[in-house]
Amino acid sequence: MDIEEFRKAGYQAIDRICDYYASLQSRPVVSQVEPGYLVDALPQNPPEEAEDFGAIADDFQKLILPGITHWQHPSFFAYFPTAASFEGILGDLYSSSVSNPGFNWLSSPACTELEQVVMDWCARLIGLGDHFLNRAGVGGGVIQTTASEACIVVCVAARARYLRAHPDARLEDLVIYTTTQTHSLGVKAGLVLGLAVRALEVKAEDEYGLRGETLRAALAEDNAKGKRPFVLIGTVGTTSSGAVDDLEEIGEVLKDYPSIWMHVDSAWAGVAMACPEFRAYGRLDAINRYAESYGTNFHKWGLVNFDASMLWVRDRTSLTDALDVTPEFLRTKQHDAGLVVDYRNWHLGLGRRFRSLKVWFVLRRYGAEGFRKHIREGVALNEYFAALVRASPDFELVTAPRLALSVFRVALPASARASSGDAGAKLVVTNDLNRAFYAHVSRAGDKLFLTQTKLNDTFCVRFAVGAQRTQKEHVDAAWAIIQESAKVATEEWLRLRAPAAA
Repeated sequence: MDIEEFRKAGYQAIDRICDYYASLQSRPVVSQVEPGYLVDALPQNPPEEAEDFGAIADDFQKLILPGITHWQHPSFFAYFPTAASFEGILGDLYSSSVSNPGFNWLSSPACTELEQVVMDWCARLIGLGDHFLNRAGVGGGVIQTTASEACIVVCVAARARYLRAHPDARLEDLVIYTTTQTHSLGVKAGLVLGLAVRALEVKAEDEYGLRGETLRAALAEDNAKGKRPFVLIGTVGTTSSGAVDDLEEIGEVLKDYPSIWMHVDSAWAGVAMACPEFRAYGRLDAINRYAESYGTNFHKWGLVNFDASMLWVRDRTSLTDALDVTPEFLRTKQHDAGLVVDYRNWHLGLGRRFRSLKVWFVLRRYGAEGFRKHIREGVALNEYFAALVRASPDFELVTAPRLALSVFRVALPASARASSGDAGAKLVVTNDLNRAFYAHVSRAGDKLFLTQTKLNDTFCVRFAVGAQRTQKEHVDAAWAIIQESAKVATEEWLRLRAPAAA
C-alpha cells in the first residue's frame, strides 16, 4: 500500500467507523453468533498471494462486526464500561503512525515525557497528593495495560522490598492479602508469582468492605503461624457492588506492620474522584496518607480507549529496584546520568505502547469540566435507575447504589415468603428465583446486557451505567425489559414450584 492508497483506505475507514457509531443503537448489544462461527468461516492457511485491501476491509464488516459485543452501546449495562471516545480513537491512530517500542527515553523522548506529564495531569485531576507526582522525583505514575497487570507489578515490588528488609523470609511463607470481594487480580497475582493468597472475610453489615479489626486478627493469626503477609490489596469500588474497604482503619493497623505494602485498586471508581463530591466515597484522604500505590483505569469510565490503566507509587525506587534489568545494549548516557525515566523498569515487559497520546487528546478535548460532566451524568442515570427499583414492590436493592452501579434482585413473592421457612431457606429460594430471572433477562441480549454476581451467599444482578451514549431513554427501555422478564420468570418459577410446595 502506497501513501495514496493508504489515504483512500483511511478515508473509507473513518467513514465506516462514523457509520458504525451512527447505527450503534440499532445493533444488538450482545453478539448473536454461535461459538466457532469465525473459525469455520476463515481458511486454515494465510493467503499465498496479496489480497485487495478493499476486500479485506469489507470482510471486517461482513465477518468481524457480527462477532462484536458492543461495549459502547447505550444499552450496555454489564460488567463496567469500556470507553471509546473519538478523541481516543484518533490518539491510537496517531500513536500507531509513529510505532516504536518505547522501552527507554532515547527510543522516542516524546513517548516517555508525555507519559510523565499526563500521569501528573491525571493525578491532579483525581486529587492524589504531590508525593505521587512524577515531577516530584520521588514517587510517580506509569501507564500499565490493565489493573491486573498493575497488581502483579505492585506485588513484585512489594515482595522485593519485603525480602530486602527480611532476608530470612522464605517465599513459601509470604502471603498476599485480599478480601472475599476483591477482584480476581489478587488471586491472579498469587498464581503468577507462586505465592499464597488469603481472602479476608467481609460482611454485609459492613457493606462488604474490609474493617481494621478483621485485618488485625488475621495478622495476629498468620504471624503466630510463621506466615509473612507482605502486601494488602484494598479496594475502592469492588466489581460486585462498588464496596469500599475502610482504608483509614486499615492504614492505622498497618502502622504497626511497616513492612506490609498497601495497594489500593480503584480500577472502575477512581476516575470519579475528579468530582470533589465523590472523594469522600473514594477515601482520597486515606489513600494519600497510607497507600504505597494506587491504580485506576481511565479505559473504563474515563473516556480513554482500552488500554490505559494508571498506576502511581509513593516511591519509584520500589519499582525500579525490583524490575530494573539493563543489559549493555540498553544503556544510554541520559539514563546513566540520572536525567531521564526509562519506563521499561516500571512494568513487566520491555517494550510498551505510546498510550499517553490518547490520554492527552482526551483530557485536552474534554477538559476537566467536561470529564466531570461525563462522570456526573453516569451517576445521575444510576440514581434514576435506583429510584425505579425502590419504587417497585417487585424488586429490591441488595446494597446501596454506588456511583454508577446498582445491585438489585427480584423480591420474593409474598406467597413464596410464607412457605420458605427460616432466613437461610428464604435466601436459597430467593437465589433460585433470581437465577431464573437472570436467565430470562439474558435472553434479551439483543436489547440489553446485564451481569450477575454473588455477594457472599446472595445472588444478585448488577446494573452499571457508563457508556458515553447512554441517556435516560435507554434506562427506561432497560427497566421495561427488566420488569417484563421478572414478571414472566416469576410466574414460571411459581408454576414449577407449586407441585413441590404441595
